Amino acid sequence: MPFQVCYYHVVWATKHRQAIITPSIEAVILNTIAEKSIELKSRVYAINTVPDHIHVAVAIAVNISVADWVQRAKGVSSYEVNTMYPDLDPRFGWQAGYGVLTFGEKRLPYVVDYVQRQKERHGINDLEDYLEQME
Repeated sequence: MPFQVCYYHVVWATKHRQAIITPSIEAVILNTIAEKSIELKSRVYAINTVPDHIHVAVAIAVNISVADWVQRAKGVSSYEVNTMYPDLDPRFGWQAGYGVLTFGEKRLPYVVDYVQRQKERHGINDLEDYLEQME
C-alpha cells in the first residue's frame, strides 16, 4: 500500500445550533469519536467542542472518504449521547452539513493548538473565520 497522509480540520454543529453540549455530553462525544476513529484506522490529533459545535483535527485513513468518516463520527456520537441521556429534550443531534479543510504537516501544530483552545478562543472571540466555516 502506498504511503499517504491527509490531514483534515473538520467542523460541524449541533442541530439548529442548539447550545446543548454540556461537559458530560462532551465527554461522551469525544470518547465515542476517538474510539470510532481508532476502529476506522484514522488518527485524531485534537478534538474539542463548544456548546454548539465541534472541531476535529484528523488524518483519515486512505480507504475512507471524508464524508464517510464524518457520517460515522456524527452517527455514533449522537447515538451514544441519546443512549446515555435518554431524557434529553430535545434529543441530541447534529446538523446535516459540515466544513472541512485540508492542511499540510507543517500546519499540524497550529491546527492542533486551534482545536485544543476552542473554549478559550470562543470566550475571547479570537477566531479564524476560515476555520469556523461549516457550510
